[in-house]
Amino acid sequence: MRKLEREKADAYFKYRTTMIVIYLAIGFLVSYVVVFNAEALSSFTVIGIPFHYYMGAQGAVLTFIVLLFINAIISDKIDKKFGFNPEYVESADNSKVDDQ
Repeated sequence: MRKLEREKADAYFKYRTTMIVIYLAIGFLVSYVVVFNAEALSSFTVIGIPFHYYMGAQGAVLTFIVLLFINAIISDKIDKKFGFNPEYVESADNSKVDDQ
């Protein structure tokens, strides 16, 4: 397996770290901020249910599931941008097995 240039590796991990921070911020927002502001958010309704109750019962879980799919899509795009090709990794792994 070939080595990655230092600048390219730093840029890759900067993108990945930024995305993780964004996901954690969204998770904090839907988990804690909604609860802390429950009284103010009770005037909004979703499907006839007060917003803060909906977020506690279903909304936060649905948000996390959507974030998982978004993370997978964005991760694939970032990997392709920096040249991490799954077929290359699989072929490199298979060639190591063949060499042994």
